[in-house]
Amino acid sequence: MHKGSCLCDGVTYKLTGALRNSVACHCVQCRKTSGHYVSATQVRPEQLEITRDETLQWYRSSASAERGFCHRCGSSLFWRHEADGGATSIMSGTLDGATGIHTEKHIFVADKGDYYDIADGLPQQDQ
Repeated sequence: MHKGSCLCDGVTYKLTGALRNSVACHCVQCRKTSGHYVSATQVRPEQLEITRDETLQWYRSSASAERGFCHRCGSSLFWRHEADGGATSIMSGTLDGATGIHTEKHIFVADKGDYYDIADGLPQQDQ
């Protein structure tokens, strides 16, 4: 089991079962919501239990996806895509303690900012 939260603890959650390795997304929406790119693991609906949601806000960021964030401290926490059967991406930086996962690839690198380079040797996908 893994636990995580936003910066102010207004939103807390528990994850059960194996976590997918983290995927770094460089799309415009992820850059806008985080201030840089995001790196996220992903779980099935039954693996995620939101244990405190007092400051949780959902924002529909596209016709098929929504983003969960804390409306008090601004932490970006979740990304949920309807086509994935309710799977939720969890921003890896919001997990508490050691995770046992690593970043496995970069996606949407065609949209990445021009102010940084990706030089870790991991696979990169334009979309």
